Amino acid sequence: MVRARNDIRLFEIKQAIENSNDTFANVPSISLPTIARLLKKHQVSMKQIYLVPFERNNVRVKQLHSEYIQGDGAVNHHKYIFIDEAGFNLAKTRRRGRNLIGQRATIQVPGQRGGNISMCAAISEDGVVGCRPVLGSYNTEHLIVFCFVLNELEQACQGEDIVYVVVWDNVSFHHAQLVQEWFQTHPRFMTFYLPPYSPFLKPIEEFFSTWRWKVYDRHPHEHVSLLQAMCEACGDITAEQCQAWIRHARRFFPRCLNNEDIHCDVDENLWPNVNDRLD
Repeated sequence: MVRARNDIRLFEIKQAIENSNDTFANVPSISLPTIARLLKKHQVSMKQIYLVPFERNNVRVKQLHSEYIQGDGAVNHHKYIFIDEAGFNLAKTRRRGRNLIGQRATIQVPGQRGGNISMCAAISEDGVVGCRPVLGSYNTEHLIVFCFVLNELEQACQGEDIVYVVVWDNVSFHHAQLVQEWFQTHPRFMTFYLPPYSPFLKPIEEFFSTWRWKVYDRHPHEHVSLLQAMCEACGDITAEQCQAWIRHARRFFPRCLNNEDIHCDVDENLWPNVNDRLD
């Protein structure tokens, strides 16, 4: 019952058992503590629920997943560059802490959240290939300026038959006319747009998750400025980490090609056998 519906409550399990005429026909009644004890015995515990939109697994989106994966092999001598943006401000802090039983875990935070700073970053199998923070939100003009960071890659590969494939999501300014014109004037670059509801195919999501912890470690409201902490945190990300995130995203390729449902983005649901999860 728990595997079929992860948000089921104990009293619902109790009702299902007591109303059962087949599997639990010999159990006239059962208590909630007994159910909780049995679940714990079988290593079933309470945990955070991941919200999965219905649209992720409809026919249209699954077809887009398959087309995206098939386009992966359409370019020879190519390197993938994953680009995305994320915001940060002084109000963002750790949400979990430790203290004695019966006492709340508290920390001191600034009275003002400060301005929001957006970071645009690009990663590849070579590591972090570019990052640029701006005050406020990213837009077309900021993205064009960031694209010139990619010019350094183009200059470094002179004489080599390499095509850089920029993979990003479908936010509106990624489709802007100025951005399309930039790629038309730079033939070494081409763009792939991720299907909707596909964070599991975007390894840079893992980058930003790790990057936020690196920013926290620098205590931007105490020791260094937020801008400095955000830039330095990018330098802590290694090429090995980026390669691992890319491999993890590619593990979903066979399931997308088979038009399977993607219910969750964690390894345990994909490979219940621990040995199958080893990289």
